[in-house]
Amino acid sequence: MVDAFASTSSTPISRSVDDSEKDRTQQLRVGRLTKAHGLKGAIKLELFTDDPGRRFVPGAVFTLQVPTGSAWHGKTIELVELRWYNQHAVGFFKDVPDRSTAETLAKAILWIDADVAEQSDEEDAWYDHQLVGLAVVRDGVRIGTIGRLEHLPAQDLLIVKTPTGDVMIPFVKAIVPSVDVKNGVVTITPPPGLLEELPDDPADAASADTDTADADADADADADAAGETDTVETNQP
Repeated sequence: MVDAFASTSSTPISRSVDDSEKDRTQQLRVGRLTKAHGLKGAIKLELFTDDPGRRFVPGAVFTLQVPTGSAWHGKTIELVELRWYNQHAVGFFKDVPDRSTAETLAKAILWIDADVAEQSDEEDAWYDHQLVGLAVVRDGVRIGTIGRLEHLPAQDLLIVKTPTGDVMIPFVKAIVPSVDVKNGVVTITPPPGLLEELPDDPADAASADTDTADADADADADADAAGETDTVETNQP
């Protein structure tokens, strides 16, 4: 599921499944490995779930999202233990025995399989399929519909289909203050320039005109001064 208001949610992506699983299984994003911790293979975690005690238990297996060139691409990783150091989650994983190996996993995103029908107690959190197709409204006017979501390490993005093309909307409370799944409406309050090009500022245009006028006046003054100098030099005996 995706949380618009904090980085503490599990987030789904689509994946290939067999017919028996097609309508009930998806993957949830539950965390990200940030950097190596110590010398024994531990890795600091950024958690995307409000229930780490349930998701991060010894033996839990995660699918890794890493660049295609990574040695970990297409692989899973098994949690041995989750510890807390200075209020930061730190994970120990199978087959990650030292710091050098841990460093190869930096920025990897962790996913788990979950049942679509599973209900969450997390507030302000939704599955992708609950959001796709909802109307997007600004100032009471419908501007488009949600086509899909993009899940990035820093934040999630709503990809909104509008008459002029797709627009990326950061899924944060300041820009998406309301999600009403029941009525099929997502309200946005985007900053100027996010959905359309900003018009020229009249004050800037006036300032530019003034600068041009001043430059022309300076040029005319220089030309007059040069002419006076030439006249004086010509009249000398």
